[in-house]
Amino acid sequence: MRLAAPQMLWLLLILVPALILFFWWAWRKRQQLVTQFISARLLGHLKVGVSPSRQKARMALNVIAVVFVIVALARPQWGLSREEARQRGLDIIVAIDTSNSMLAQDVSPNRLARAKLAALDLMRRAKTDRLGLIAFAGDAFLECPLTLDDAAFTQSVNALDTHTISQGGTAIGEAIAEARKSFKNESDNHKVLVLFTDGEDHDSDAAAEAEKAAKDGMIIFTVGIGTPEGDQVRILDEHGRMQNILDENGKPVVSHLNEELLQQIATATKGFYIPLRGTKTMDMLYDRGIAPLPKSDNEVRLFQHFKEQYQLPLAIAILLLIAEIFLPDRSRRRSSRRSTATTSATTAVLETVTILLLLAIPMGVHASPASALREYNQGKYEEALKDYNQSLEKKKDDPRLHFNAGTAAYQAHQLDEASKQFNDALESPDLNLQQRAYYNLGNTLYRIGEQMPDAAKKQEAWENSMKQFANALKLNKQDADAKYNEEFVKKQLEELKKQQQSQQSQSDKNSKQNQKNQQDQNQQNQQNQDQKQKQDQQQNNQAQQNQNQSKSEQNSEANNQAKQKSEQEKEREQQQKQQQAQSQKSNADKQQQDAARQQAQAGQQDKDKSSEEAKREAAMMAAGEMTPRQAEQLLDSQKDDEHVFPLSPPNKNTSRPRDYKDW
Repeated sequence: MRLAAPQMLWLLLILVPALILFFWWAWRKRQQLVTQFISARLLGHLKVGVSPSRQKARMALNVIAVVFVIVALARPQWGLSREEARQRGLDIIVAIDTSNSMLAQDVSPNRLARAKLAALDLMRRAKTDRLGLIAFAGDAFLECPLTLDDAAFTQSVNALDTHTISQGGTAIGEAIAEARKSFKNESDNHKVLVLFTDGEDHDSDAAAEAEKAAKDGMIIFTVGIGTPEGDQVRILDEHGRMQNILDENGKPVVSHLNEELLQQIATATKGFYIPLRGTKTMDMLYDRGIAPLPKSDNEVRLFQHFKEQYQLPLAIAILLLIAEIFLPDRSRRRSSRRSTATTSATTAVLETVTILLLLAIPMGVHASPASALREYNQGKYEEALKDYNQSLEKKKDDPRLHFNAGTAAYQAHQLDEASKQFNDALESPDLNLQQRAYYNLGNTLYRIGEQMPDAAKKQEAWENSMKQFANALKLNKQDADAKYNEEFVKKQLEELKKQQQSQQSQSDKNSKQNQKNQQDQNQQNQQNQDQKQKQDQQQNNQAQQNQNQSKSEQNSEANNQAKQKSEQEKEREQQQKQQQAQSQKSNADKQQQDAARQQAQAGQQDKDKSSEEAKREAAMMAAGEMTPRQAEQLLDSQKDDEHVFPLSPPNKNTSRPRDYKDW
């Protein structure tokens, strides 16, 4: 036997003493009241047949019934029921590379940390599958056998680091071989190996081991961790500082993702390769690769359940209460008052039947105010609103249900429904309920106005909210919350009106400015149009004047030209005649004068020339130069030796720079 809720027994230390103390106080108080209102002479006649022991027995029955109710709440359980639970799933072994190359940080935070997180994501998806864990580097080891215990698998994954396998290097073939060994002792269920590695295999037997695994019916899914570009591998030295791993040539080791090898391994076993990218990689791997595989029964579990036995103490408590009802305060007496006893017995029977009917009501009755209140206290406001509405279908005129429904709707942010329910609750004759309905309605209207984008509608809603708070204060002037909310809404209204006024003034100002700008623009356009018309008119007038003037000038000029032409022709004829006569006369005189002048000039030139040439030749001879006469003599002597050569273009100069351009 055990108790499912033993903490409920603490109520025995609280309720039972309190109940005993209450009954004792009630007994003493009743005795005092009887002696105050009834005289001692009549008291003996009235208490004929009343048994104090029966009264005390009834009190004891009530106390014992409460004790059994508390025991029922503690949920006593005894007896076992066994159930078999079969779990269907796959056998999945997760192999994680723990070599030093997994410390590369080309994926954040590093490759090994990302592989561990991905393995845990796979565990969350494979809820009904058995999972195992293999850690490998230069060697491989089964860290966690196939199990349904998620806690054990999680602990094994979190414990992995680069020191898990002491032998360095990366031997993917060893991991595949270790997985084959782990699957040998298992049933014919589908065998799945999920390999988390960067693909750097320092041995050459990975592909061969994959072919052997394929013959054993194993399916390998390879998950590539890292980037093809790779990153330098860094480890912590003994002083806690990061340093690069160097190769045999003293250069930093750069680890790259070998996708080609991982694809080859997966293809050999009818699996597929997937790079670890983003947060949905494991979902894609499980949905596309693992989930379609047929599942088999992994394990049969026996679950033992204790049988609930709270019904027995609850039934005892009900029987004790029934017995307390049927146990009267007076003892049975054969007297003329039998009718009174019969009436009291009938009343007791009716009370008993009523209690039994109440107990017969199922606990799971829907849409009761009690269940609605319970859901409201649990924060399930929408469900509470539904229950209140269903109760209102039976009691449409109950203002309390309307008030509670409005409160649930307000908490569920259904403000329109809350406003309707609070308005219906205002019809209550209870002034206290009316005051609370006014207060809640004021809050609801304020929230409704808060959500309205239109300023006018918001102002109207807030003004109605102030009215409701004022009505609440009329019914209860001491309600500090209603007074505070009224002042708050009043301030909000004042700020809203100020905003509207500022917006209105700004809009008026903008409209006036726009009108002024429009008027200025119209005036400017009118002035430009008038000026343009004046200019066009002036140009037309000027053009007309110029045209008329040009026509008159052309006419007068044509007349003048005709007159001048006739006069010029006459004068030209006369001049020609006179010129012919004069020319004949002057030619003779001119010829005589020219002959005499030429003779005189020739004589003078010869004299000047001879004197000048004599002076020039004397100077040249004194300077040792050849005189012109001597030069002429020399040229005359060499005329027979001259030859004529044809002209030709000069040869191109080959010594010009290379960037020269001959256009």
